[in-house]
Amino acid sequence: MTAIRILLIDDEAIALTNLSHVLQREGYAVTACKDGESGLAELRKADFDLVLTDLKMPGIDGMEVLREVRAHHPDVPVIMITGHASLDSAVEAMKAGAYHYLAKPFRLAEAREVARAALELRRVKRENQDLKLRIEQLQNPHTLITQDLGMQRLLETARQIATSDSSVVIHGESGTGKELLARYIHQHSRRVQGPFVAFNCGALSEDLAASELFGYEKGAFTGAQMRKIGLFEAANGGTLFLDEVAELPMSVQIKLLRVLQEREVLRVGAVEPVKIDVRVLAATNRDLREAVEAGHLRNDLYFRLNVVTLSLPPLRERRDDIPLLAYFLLRKFAVTMDRPVEEITPEAMQQLVEYDYPGNVRELSNFIERGVALAQGEVLDVEYLPQHLGKLTVRVFAPEMAAAPATLEAQEKAHILQALKLAGGNRSEAARMLGIDRVSLWRKLKKYGVTEK
Repeated sequence: MTAIRILLIDDEAIALTNLSHVLQREGYAVTACKDGESGLAELRKADFDLVLTDLKMPGIDGMEVLREVRAHHPDVPVIMITGHASLDSAVEAMKAGAYHYLAKPFRLAEAREVARAALELRRVKRENQDLKLRIEQLQNPHTLITQDLGMQRLLETARQIATSDSSVVIHGESGTGKELLARYIHQHSRRVQGPFVAFNCGALSEDLAASELFGYEKGAFTGAQMRKIGLFEAANGGTLFLDEVAELPMSVQIKLLRVLQEREVLRVGAVEPVKIDVRVLAATNRDLREAVEAGHLRNDLYFRLNVVTLSLPPLRERRDDIPLLAYFLLRKFAVTMDRPVEEITPEAMQQLVEYDYPGNVRELSNFIERGVALAQGEVLDVEYLPQHLGKLTVRVFAPEMAAAPATLEAQEKAHILQALKLAGGNRSEAARMLGIDRVSLWRKLKKYGVTEK
């Protein structure tokens, strides 16, 4: 690992020696110069991570060194050292772009801490610049953003199966990006020039679900004043994505199975079927095998759909992706809201990275959208994140608190109840805080036996 390089310029030999010794003890590679001329010469020969320079020196003074650094190395912080502890000289240096100033006589421990803080700021800024560069290279709005090795292996598998027409089940918690992965498969398939159509199977009643998926003929029922093609026909030549497929009513599952087997669709009220060429990708946040055993999903439909299963990991299991996603979302919302927000403070990023995200990427998106809307300048700080962010973190019970870790279901139920409490019982607000839609929240409450009070 390359040592951090610091350029130290001071015309007082004792100060130069003492400060150089302190910084070297921290593991930094220090280049010590006794005047501004030799300091600028070193600056032109090599790259440095930090510059500490005396303000008042004969010949080239600290202000000239500062101007040179700002002009040619704008990302390198400069700490100004002055034996003339006047407010005017300090303010002038700060206005010119100095990171901080040290007034002689200063404690060496103070100098060490200021140098550490300056280097940490530079490290964070450089990481942010790297993240921004990577984000700028992601031109496709449906790109799955990740640097996690497990996710990269998953995407490689998705690319391999994209070339076939096999049915795929995408499994993952709410908000993990199941539709994005489905779009990714579509974009890498031979059907990329065809349509991509998405349908949420849990959002509609039995009759409406059948009408949406299969279409209907004029006069098929009261209000059917003209023919309507269904989503299968709309997706002809492309891909149909069925989200939460286990929520489909049984009668619709039977019709769906026939469509998959026969490659034809019969509109409601029609006599003659219509041939179709559609690839089906299904998604669920439930274990489909358990749904079959519980009688919620037909066994034959399960085997027809579940040729290949891809499991998306929750965001808490790929925390290295959080900074990358946070900056991608920051840029997205800054553009759509026409806001100048460009940075996330280290403190805010730490809170974002440490949170457990029961709502996954959708919940992170809510946090960043809120932060961009509230931020008063170019920086998203902790004060613009939800106050409940830390409080809603899901934690496994400590061994001394329980004989065994709480189950995931117990943790989820406790988390949902906490969100409801913070939302004052307002289910729409609780769903927003959790990063899920109201229908999903209603199903979870029903699952855990939570009823209206």
